[in-house]
Amino acid sequence: MMKIFILTRKRLALLCSAFLVAIAAAICSYDVLVSKASEEKKLPIYSVEREEKLISLSFDAAWGNEQTQSLLDTLKEFEVKSTFFLVGMWVDKYPESVKAIAQAGHDIGNHSDTHPHMTKIDDEKMVKQIEDCNEKIQKITGIRPTLFRAPYGDYNNKLVETVSKLGMFCIQWNIDSLDWKGLDEKNMIKKFEKKIKPGSIALLHNGGKHTPEALPGIIKFIKSKDYKIVPISEIIYKDNFTIEHDGQQSLN
Repeated sequence: MMKIFILTRKRLALLCSAFLVAIAAAICSYDVLVSKASEEKKLPIYSVEREEKLISLSFDAAWGNEQTQSLLDTLKEFEVKSTFFLVGMWVDKYPESVKAIAQAGHDIGNHSDTHPHMTKIDDEKMVKQIEDCNEKIQKITGIRPTLFRAPYGDYNNKLVETVSKLGMFCIQWNIDSLDWKGLDEKNMIKKFEKKIKPGSIALLHNGGKHTPEALPGIIKFIKSKDYKIVPISEIIYKDNFTIEHDGQQSLN
C-alpha cells in the first residue's frame, strides 16, 4: 500500500529549518577550509641561494660528549669553521667543551634548553626554551646565539614566528648525513653527492657513531668539488630576503 505524506505548515517549517542549518554548516566548513588553505606556511632556512660555491657544516649536540674534541681537532686540521647547535642541558654538563667550540671560532647556535618537541608546547614555553638556552651559552661564551634549530627538525608557523620575534634565524638543512643512523663514511658522502649545491646546509651530530672517522673524508669530498666551507652565519642573508617554497633563502 502506498503511503501518502501530508506536508503541513509545521512539517514545512521543520524542513526549512533543517535545510537552513545544513546550508549554514556547509558555509562554515567552507570558510574553515579556505582559511586553512590560505594560511601561509612559514618555513625555516633549509639552504641559501648562492652563486659562489659555499656550504655550511653543522653539528647538533644534545646528549653525549665523547667525540666533540675529535671533531674540533679535525676541523682545525682542515682549517674549517662550522656551526654547533647546543642544547641547554648539554651546555650545563659540558661547559669546557662549549668554551672550546667558541674559542676555536665556530658558530654556536641554540638547539633549545631541554630538547622537546617545540610544536607540542605553548607560546610561553617556546620562548622559555629558547631564551634559557641563549642565556646559558652567553654566560659561558659572552655571545648570544642568533641561530636556532628545532629539536627533531619539528617546527610549525608559531615556532618560526617566535624565533623571528626573538631576533633569531630558524635553521634546518638540505643535506642530512644520517650519521645518527650509524652510516659509515662512504654512505655519508653519498648523501652529499646527491644534495650538494651552492648554499647547502648539512646536518651532522657530535654523537654520530662514525662521524669523527667520516669527517675528514666528507671535508675532502666537499673541497674536491671546489666548495668553501663556512659557518651558517656567513652563508645566510640577514635582511631583505624571502624563503621559497622549498625552504631556500634568497635575496629580494
